[in-house]
Amino acid sequence: MGYASDVKWNTHWEYLSLLNEWGFNVYPENKLLCDEHAAVTFHQFMAEQRAGLAYDIDGVVYKLDRLDWQGRLGFVGRAPRWAIAWKFPAEQAVTRLARIEIQVGRTGALTPRAVMEPVNVGGVMVQHATLHNEDEIARKDIRERDTVVLQRAGDVIPQVLSVVLDKRPADSLPYAFPQVCPACGSHAVRPEGEVVRRCTGGLICPAQTLERLRHFVARNTLDIEGLGEERIVQLQTAGLLASPADIFRLPEHEARIAALEGWGETSAKNLTRAIEARRAPPFERFIFALGIRRIGEANAKLLARHYHTLEEWRERMLAARIIGSEAREELGSIQGIGPAIATELTDFFDEPHNLAALDDLARYVTPEPAGFAEAGDSPFAGKVLVFTGTLETMTRPEAEARAEALGAKVTKSVSKKTDFVVVGADAGSKAAKATELGVTTLSEAEWRRLAGLGA
Repeated sequence: MGYASDVKWNTHWEYLSLLNEWGFNVYPENKLLCDEHAAVTFHQFMAEQRAGLAYDIDGVVYKLDRLDWQGRLGFVGRAPRWAIAWKFPAEQAVTRLARIEIQVGRTGALTPRAVMEPVNVGGVMVQHATLHNEDEIARKDIRERDTVVLQRAGDVIPQVLSVVLDKRPADSLPYAFPQVCPACGSHAVRPEGEVVRRCTGGLICPAQTLERLRHFVARNTLDIEGLGEERIVQLQTAGLLASPADIFRLPEHEARIAALEGWGETSAKNLTRAIEARRAPPFERFIFALGIRRIGEANAKLLARHYHTLEEWRERMLAARIIGSEAREELGSIQGIGPAIATELTDFFDEPHNLAALDDLARYVTPEPAGFAEAGDSPFAGKVLVFTGTLETMTRPEAEARAEALGAKVTKSVSKKTDFVVVGADAGSKAAKATELGVTTLSEAEWRRLAGLGA
C-alpha cells in the first residue's frame, strides 16, 4: 500500500474497493473470506482455474483484513506476520542424477548439489538441485547415477524428493560425504549439534574468499556494480583482488584493469566510479557486508542502531570478548541478539586476521553513522528503555516497537546505561535493580502518556 495521507479506510478490502472506484486495475479474483473453510474452498477454486489463466500463479496469498491488526502484528525482517502464501502442489518429473558436487560458501559451509540430466519441470528446464546437507542425503539414500523424482518447491526451487529404487544400478554405493574441502584441501569439520560440515581453511580457502567478495559487493550489501563473479575471479587471477579492502584499491590500478580481456577504458572507469560512490555506505549495510555468520540484514540493523558508529562497535565488540563483562552483557541485552549470535560476533573479533582485515577496510571506507528513528520531540529519543512485568493494555512486542519508533533503544537487561524501566504487573528483579541503580521507573500509564498513547 505504501504511505497514504488522509486515510479513509480501515480494512484492506475497503482500500481495494476504493482503488477500483478510482479507476485503478484491481485483480478481479480477489475475495473477502469470512473463515478458514472459505479459505480452503477458495484455494481449491483457484487451483482449478489456474490452467485457464492468462498468466502463471503458484498459489494464493491470504492477508488479515483489518489494518490496525496488521500494524499490531508487524513484520519479521521484511516478511509481514499478517500475510501468508498457500502454494499449490508442485509439479514433478523423473530424471537421472549424474553426480553430486560440493559447493563451498562464504562461511565455509559445504553444500551438496545434484547435477542431473536436464528435465522439464513445470515449464522450466532443470539440471541442478540442492541436496541441503549430508544428513538429508543419508535420510533419502541418494546416490550418484540414481533415478530420482524431482519437483520445484513452491514452483521455484528444484528439490529431489525421492529415489526410484527399482532403477538403481546394481553396483551403486552410498555417497561418502567429503571430509576435506574440495577447494583448498583443509579439514571439513561438523560442529556438535549442527547439520552443516564446514571448511576450516578460512582466508586460505579460495572458494570462501570468492563467496565473501561476492557477498560484499552484492545488491543488498555495498551494491557495487560491475563486480560479478567472473570479473572477481579475473581480478583475483590478476593479483589485484584478495580482500574487501582491495576493492577500494582497484581505482589505483584503473589502467591495468582496462588492459584486461573484456574490459577497456570505459568499463574500468565505470568500475572506479561505482567504487568511489560506496566509500560511505550506511553502517548497517557495512556490517552485513562483512559476512559474519548469523548476521543477516535484520541483525545488522539492530547492531547499527545500537552502536551507531564503526569505531564504537569495534571497541565494544573487543570488550565483549570477555564473558561477564559489561560490554558482553550489553550485547546480550539487545532485543533480537541471542547467545549464539553474540558468540559469533565475539569470535569474529577474537580472530586477529579479521581485525586486520576490518582495520584495513576502515582506511578506505567510512560508514555513515546510524541515527535514531525519526522521533520529533519524543522524550524517549536516544534513551535506553527496558520493559519488565506484564503490560495490561498492549503486548510487550507492541510496546517495544512503539518505543523504537520514538527513537529509543530497547534492551533486555538493566544497567547504568538504562534511562527508563517501564514496570508492569508482577515485575521482578529488573525493577529491583532499577531502584538499586537509581534508574527512573515508569508505570504503564506513565509510559503510555509519554509515548503519546493516551492514559
